[in-house]
Amino acid sequence: MLTKCCSSMNMDLDVDVQTQMCARTGKSGDKRQKRDTWSEDTIGTDMQKYASKLKGRWSMRKERVALLKGSQKSNEAHWKQEGAEQTHTQSLLHASIMSSALEQLKATGTTVVCDSGDFETIGKYKAQDATTNPSLVLAASKKSEYAKLIDIAVEYGKKHAQDPDEKVDATLDRLLVEFGKEILKIVPGKVSTEVDARFSFDTKASITKALHIIDLYKSIGIGKERILIKLASTWEGIKAAQILQKEHGVNCNLTLMFSLPQAIAAAEAGAFLISPFVGRILDWYKASTKKDYSPQEDPGVKSVQSIYNYYKKHGYKTIVMGASFRNVGEITELAGCDYLTISPNLLEDLFNSQDKVPQKLDAKDATTLDIPKKSYIDDEALFRFDFNEEAMAVEKLREGISKFAADAITLKDILRKKIESS
Repeated sequence: MLTKCCSSMNMDLDVDVQTQMCARTGKSGDKRQKRDTWSEDTIGTDMQKYASKLKGRWSMRKERVALLKGSQKSNEAHWKQEGAEQTHTQSLLHASIMSSALEQLKATGTTVVCDSGDFETIGKYKAQDATTNPSLVLAASKKSEYAKLIDIAVEYGKKHAQDPDEKVDATLDRLLVEFGKEILKIVPGKVSTEVDARFSFDTKASITKALHIIDLYKSIGIGKERILIKLASTWEGIKAAQILQKEHGVNCNLTLMFSLPQAIAAAEAGAFLISPFVGRILDWYKASTKKDYSPQEDPGVKSVQSIYNYYKKHGYKTIVMGASFRNVGEITELAGCDYLTISPNLLEDLFNSQDKVPQKLDAKDATTLDIPKKSYIDDEALFRFDFNEEAMAVEKLREGISKFAADAITLKDILRKKIESS
């Protein structure tokens, strides 16, 4: 810009000199015609004086330009230094943030999900999604800060049902949705809301309840694209997920997963996401073998690894979300898994840890493995037989369904008392 400015000034000066000298010459000519008193020497001397005067002006203008150029260079140097300092500060900040084990885990490609119904906890760790179940909602509902949500749910239940038991059911459904609504104000992604565990062996009832939950979310302005319907990974739950996904466009999270047959059937059903449990598998093996396991030997970790590798080998799009962790080692051994849903206490441990977290699972590596493909979705008998062959999976699925159902009953008792006293 300055170069153009200088060139323009140069041209202006040349024109100015020529114009004014011509004007002077013209004046002299007129005077010579009128009085004929000026000689050529006089005119030449006058022009030289004027040219000298203009050169002096030009010299001053050049000094101004030089000053401007110097100022520009000084400013450029200043901003360059400022930029370098800012970049350095950002690098230090980035390095500081990346030093936590939690951020390193995210950097491996794993999406972190908060396994909690506590809003403050979910917000602290900046999770992408959140998962809930009756057990988590029961724990959270005992805190005074959630009383308002219970009041809203109770009011809804009283208005939308006549029978006492139906009022309780309606209240519980609305309470789960109210928790989901508040969670979605915190996380940018999805929230999982669970179908009553009593329907784990009833495909039709599971579908009806799932669609009712979606309608409740819709009534408060939340679209189904932000909701995952949680279903137990029974044969009936998997078939319900297949219908919900294909016929209703409702994304499902198949939970209480403890075996590869369950995972294969879920992928064939087109489930959006599965939740294979890690810690509960470890619990069973520790009780059965009376021995401890390192994270590398952990049977729960190995179960999720086998499911992840199977999916990536055969090109399934269903998301693998490891769940139910007992220690940080189980989590870091699955770094690179699609999603991991982690409890608040373990999120805090990762948040405060500076330990290195290298990637352990890689989709590209999985494609090179020799893993035979199986199919269950159209063969209920084969599914039930192969699943039945895994004693741990059978026992833990039964136990999980019973616990979720029991916690739901406890929560309903609390709501029933609220309804009766209001």
